[in-house]
Amino acid sequence: MARRATTYGRGGPLVYLVALAVVALTLGPVLYGAVGGFRSNEQLARDPAGLPDPWLLRNYGGVLGNPEFWRYALNSTVVALITTVVAVLAGVMAAYPLARYQFRFREPLFLVFVLGLLFPAAVAIVPLFILVTRDLQLGNTWWGIALPQAAFALPTTVVILRPFLMALPKEVEEAAMIDGASRIGIFWRMALPLSMPGLVTVGVLAFVASWNAYLLPLLLLQGDMRTLPLGVADYSTEHSADTAGVLAFTTIAMIPALVLFLAMQRRIVGGLQGAVKG
Repeated sequence: MARRATTYGRGGPLVYLVALAVVALTLGPVLYGAVGGFRSNEQLARDPAGLPDPWLLRNYGGVLGNPEFWRYALNSTVVALITTVVAVLAGVMAAYPLARYQFRFREPLFLVFVLGLLFPAAVAIVPLFILVTRDLQLGNTWWGIALPQAAFALPTTVVILRPFLMALPKEVEEAAMIDGASRIGIFWRMALPLSMPGLVTVGVLAFVASWNAYLLPLLLLQGDMRTLPLGVADYSTEHSADTAGVLAFTTIAMIPALVLFLAMQRRIVGGLQGAVKG
């Protein structure tokens, strides 16, 4: 029993088999698409599950040389950055009083943000379309899609950041106030730097969610303002016979969000652990 526990840790072999199966199901389509982009349509038709023979770069070169791809990428990048900045700033400013101040209805107000996690974007599509296009006059603009996405990212941001801000020592805050620091100064100079792991976590989550968003951009963006997920759909429709090219286009569209998530995975896990402990 001791050897078995040492070999498999806290989980048995069945746990590892299930984990490997989940990893295979998750990474399988991604790897197939990435490798398929190095093949020709004739190779895919002859042997769909085979490896490239020979390896071809023309599909990826064609995508990178396509000006429409870079226009889609620019739109996705700008929208994702605006969404991330707005969601993080608004979220931390909302989470700070909910964590550090004592006032009436504080917990019911926090519960509103918690319930926001259960509110899907699809439910508010029609009101959002009317609000953004008719009332705010932001239809088919970067801000018109970024602001609703930031609003939907706000509940997650507040729920994750509040435990970080609650864990800050009160003694440090009181000492800063004695030294003459204002509440705003404490917020900017102490609360934000000390809660940086949580800020990185919610920032990455907001960026990736915005980069992969499809439904809201589909309804609110048109023409040259369309983002990469919409570009993938358009490219797949226009070049439905070019399967290898579609795989290459889809693979490149995934790379920025995938690289960012993998590069920040330790910070994300650490941030979520801090939120749970808090």
